[in-house]
Amino acid sequence: MIIEHWIGGRATGGDATRRALVYQPATGEVQHEVLLGEKSDVEAAINAAEAAFSEWSQSSLSTRTKILFSFRELINAHKDELAAIITAEHGKVLDDAAGEVQRGLEVVEYACGIPQLLQGSFSDQASAGVDVFSFREPLGVVAGITPFNFPAMVPLWMHPIAIACGNTFVLKPSERDPSSSNFVARLWQRAGLPDGVFNVVHGDRVAVDALLRHPGVAAVSFVGSTPIARHIHREASLAGKRVQALGGAKNHAVILPDADLDFAAEHLVASAFGSAGERCMAVSAAVAVGPAAAVVDLVAERVAKIRVGPGRDPASEMGPVITAAAQERIKSLISAGERQGASVAADGRDLQVPGYEGGFFVGPTVLDRVTTGMDVYREEIFGPVLSVVRAADAEAAISLINSNPYGNGTAVFTSSGAAARTFQRGVRVGMIGINVPIPVPMAYYSFGGWKDSLFGQSSIYGPEGVAFYTRAKVVTQRWPGTRASAEASLHFPTAR
Repeated sequence: MIIEHWIGGRATGGDATRRALVYQPATGEVQHEVLLGEKSDVEAAINAAEAAFSEWSQSSLSTRTKILFSFRELINAHKDELAAIITAEHGKVLDDAAGEVQRGLEVVEYACGIPQLLQGSFSDQASAGVDVFSFREPLGVVAGITPFNFPAMVPLWMHPIAIACGNTFVLKPSERDPSSSNFVARLWQRAGLPDGVFNVVHGDRVAVDALLRHPGVAAVSFVGSTPIARHIHREASLAGKRVQALGGAKNHAVILPDADLDFAAEHLVASAFGSAGERCMAVSAAVAVGPAAAVVDLVAERVAKIRVGPGRDPASEMGPVITAAAQERIKSLISAGERQGASVAADGRDLQVPGYEGGFFVGPTVLDRVTTGMDVYREEIFGPVLSVVRAADAEAAISLINSNPYGNGTAVFTSSGAAARTFQRGVRVGMIGINVPIPVPMAYYSFGGWKDSLFGQSSIYGPEGVAFYTRAKVVTQRWPGTRASAEASLHFPTAR
């Protein structure tokens, strides 16, 4: 099967002559090919979006809301089918894929409240006979460039809000697991969205750079690795576009001596090894303070019980990683950590899943006594590897987090409110969990890190998402007919 673009309300091959292979990660077999769009394909999608913008941007809030509610119902009705598509191409287990769809659906539900979210303000009689009011307008054609690890959720963080605000959208999803984007495009169409408002162009850097440089694109939203985020931010900014570019992470979870260690161990395992560690919010570094280092043995005990297997098997708790290249990179970083002095408390390098020997599996791995100079700490591994760093006290743990170039998410396990407050005020990180290891904000907040984890205009979805996809107008009005309105002066105007 060849996966085509979705432009102007229909599937099309466009001018693409290049293709990429789409694997089944559990078996290592090729299951599809996806077209890699050329510059002309990107132009065709932008042209379709521009043609649709004039009418869609003037549509009533009532019209947009009805379509969004219909879209929400369609996703809810087809969430199992969408989860199965994600599992087949990404490899994550079905329950995890269903959770991804649900978290994306929450943003759709937030966007359904667009009449309230786009409400302006009004000041009566700001000056004698003068009123002032404000409202927000859409930008035009906007683009999203999204990663492989959440092929449904991350795009759903972008296009529902952008479209609800009156923009038209061009999505460039990951070529590693592209099918869910086309599935969602068809749901938009069934919901009544006019053709051209939502478009999908598959591709690689050729398509990405075409989106970044095209003058018809007003804003670009990106989620992915930090080096690419820097490139996206630089190129889009030079082209005069708004840009939000979310980069990589090295998320720390601090375990203080007063924490419930059994509770902490359970949640460390879930947050480090869920989705095979292929989450930008996964805990990849546990910082054990003093006697809390006993948590290592508890984690290792639980890791030994994790059922690793194909994502479509209901018994599997963790699936494979996305590609053979990712598998080899993860194994090499584990080996580097061991050579550099880390203690291997749980080793997943030689895992074999019976019947799936060709799959891209890496077992859950725990490395203890990791130091900040080791490759396994410095690199964003993006795999099922938990590095345990030891710290003398809470102050040293906070300092360690703050010295890291990333600032996406962090967490602390403690039973002390005072310690938690010191932690949340002391760390320089965008999203913080208190006894919550994956502190992804709800849809009515906004998602975004600090430092090398976020470049550009704003965080994603929530109130900052609405602001990102709109621009404000402020109107100062006066109507002739009163004595005050008839008076004029060469002096600079001031309120009266």
